[in-house]
Formats: sequence, structure tokens, C-alpha cells
Amino acid sequence: MNKLFLAAIAAVVMGTSAYADTIKVGVIGPFSGPFALQGKNFKAGIDAYMAVNGNKIGNDTVEIVYRDVPQADPAQSKALAQELIVKEKVQYLAGFYFTPDAMAVTPILKQGNVPMVIMNAATSAIVTKSPLVVRTSFTTWQTSTPIAKVAFDAGVKKVISVVSDYGPGIDAENAFKAGFEKAGGQVVEAIRMPLATNDFSPIMQRIKDSGAEGVFAFLPSGPTTLGFVKAYNDNGLKAAGIKFFAPGDLTQESDLPALGDAALGIQTTFHYAVSHDSPENKAFVEAATKAIGNKAELSFPSVSAYDGMYVIYKMIEATGGKQDAEKAVDAVKGLAWTSPRGPVSIDSESRHITQNIYLREVTKADDGTYINKEVQTFEKQGDPGLAAVK
Repeated sequence: MNKLFLAAIAAVVMGTSAYADTIKVGVIGPFSGPFALQGKNFKAGIDAYMAVNGNKIGNDTVEIVYRDVPQADPAQSKALAQELIVKEKVQYLAGFYFTPDAMAVTPILKQGNVPMVIMNAATSAIVTKSPLVVRTSFTTWQTSTPIAKVAFDAGVKKVISVVSDYGPGIDAENAFKAGFEKAGGQVVEAIRMPLATNDFSPIMQRIKDSGAEGVFAFLPSGPTTLGFVKAYNDNGLKAAGIKFFAPGDLTQESDLPALGDAALGIQTTFHYAVSHDSPENKAFVEAATKAIGNKAELSFPSVSAYDGMYVIYKMIEATGGKQDAEKAVDAVKGLAWTSPRGPVSIDSESRHITQNIYLREVTKADDGTYINKEVQTFEKQGDPGLAAVK
């Protein structure tokens, strides 16, 4: 650990800023570049929560300080986190779209006396790297395990797996394989692609040549997922009857207009759909739409950010505004509430979110827009991936 950083941290923790009237939350995410829409959804969820609940907790004012990491960059993320802790004197860190960025920051949480609230990064292992990490998003084990049973129950016995070669992709591959083989299916081939892959035609040919009846895919939501689903259609896999299975990253709502009719019928399992039918979600979508400015851009990171702010507000209440990361995290262990996505809770041991996972199918709503329609619920799902990393 950098000695200057440790010295600066000591000054911050011992100073009067721990009792400041303004409590700062540092949010790190992609607010520019190819994944900027995901960062925009972070901000929409945060703005929606504060619009509904205000920016005051007792006499304290909550202030959000944003820092931009356009694409996965662990070194930059760590440097920005250090700057937020030392210079901006934030009491909480949140956001983190990419797993490598979150992993890079976990070693400085204890020294900084700062909790981290994960609003997206989906590798199971993150919560094991520091007792000060709390997750309000999901993991790819959590969202990919149910789709394996869905695939087998649909009569598919041979699948080829295609994932991006980084933490969440490997988790997704392992989760699907474990669930599919347990059900009695066979993964005939497992392909891992470089994270920067954007030409999927060779991959589509390998899928065709594999003899598989279906393909399971995971890529980080953004331009890559849109490109992959388009390639699946453009290269004739859908026409050939090769079924498509994935967690919900692959059909995020903001991509559906571009995919159009080609996406109809694609089934995914995920923790949230913008179309989720509940009073809480209708209120959330209204507030988040005002924040983002265009409902068509609203996607899943917004609800994790919204719930992340709920957790942070509970932490601030429990500590009375004082900077005490351990007490803050302890206060939300076992916390349960009704989220826009449905009933959720923070597991008291893992600090990971327990939630419903929904089987969704892309369809057209009455107004002609494309939606992920929930057709089945897998209730109270924890993270199967935690057992795999212990």
C-alpha cells in the first residue's frame, strides 16, 4: 500500500470531516465512451432515489461525486478511488460497472474506512475480497444458473457456451455448465472471447459447426451484446433453429429497438425488467425516466443504483453521519425491503443481494415497443457462485 496514501487516509479518518454536515458518496463508472449509457443509468437511478427521498438525512446533506472510467481500467479506478477518499473525503464508494475496477479498489477500503456498494460488477468473488463490500446488483452465477434448467426443459440437450474472457464471463460459463450438466445436458464446446471482440462472424461459424442445438452466451452489456445478438440473426443461426439462451445482459431494454423483430422470442433470465409489474416499479420507472430523459434508454443498472442509494441511506442513518465503515456495513446485514424489482435482502454473511430471478421473453407490448416480458419467477435466489470461490 502506498505510504503517502496511508498517511493521507490517517489524516482524513482522524479529522473532523468524519462529522461533516455534507456526506459525500463517490461514484465510479463509465460516464463517457462506449459504455456511457450504463453510467447514465447509474446516475438515473441515483437521481431518481434522491428525487423521491430528498438529499437530507437528519441534519446531513448527501452529495454525489462522480468519476469517469470509460471502460475497464483497474489502475485508473484505484487511483480515482484514492483521490475520492483523500481529496474529496468521501465516506462511501459506489458504482463500479466492471469487475476488474471493483477488484482493484477493495484493498484500500479498510485503510480508507469506506464501504463499497457494488451497483453492477457481477463476479461472485468481489464480496470475498473485503468485509466492507455490499452488493445491490446481481452476479452472473445468480442470473445464469436458472437459464440452464430453462434450456434443458425446452428439449435442448447439447449447447455450446460463448462468453467474454474475464471474471463475469467465466462465472457465467461455469454457472451454466454446472446447471445444464446437473439437469442431464452436455456442453459440447466452451469458447472464451477477448473482451474487446467485436467481429462475431467467426464465432457464429464455430457455433454452426459444433452440432449444438443451442448457444449460451454472456458478454458485458453495451455495444458488444448488441453486436452479438445481431450477428446471431445475420449469420442465420436463428433461422437454422439454434436456440439462444443467456442472462438478461444480452437483451437489455435500451438495445431492443435496434434489434427489432430479430430479438422476438429470445429468452433470458435476469433480476429485473423495466416492464416488471408492481406499484414500486411503476413509481421507480416514472422517476428514473424523468432523470434519464428518455425511457428507451432506461436499463438494469438504474435499479441497482436506486437500491444502492437505499442501502447507503440506511448506512448513514445507522452511523449518525459518522465515518465508520464497519458499523455502516453491519447495519445493513440482513436488511430486507421491497425494491422496484421485487422483494430483496442483503445476506448477513455474504453481503450479497438475495432476489427473485425472472425468465423473460422478448415480445411486443400493446404500444408496439419491445419489452422483456416476465413469464416465470425463480424466487429468493442467492449467489450459487460463492460456494465456487470458497
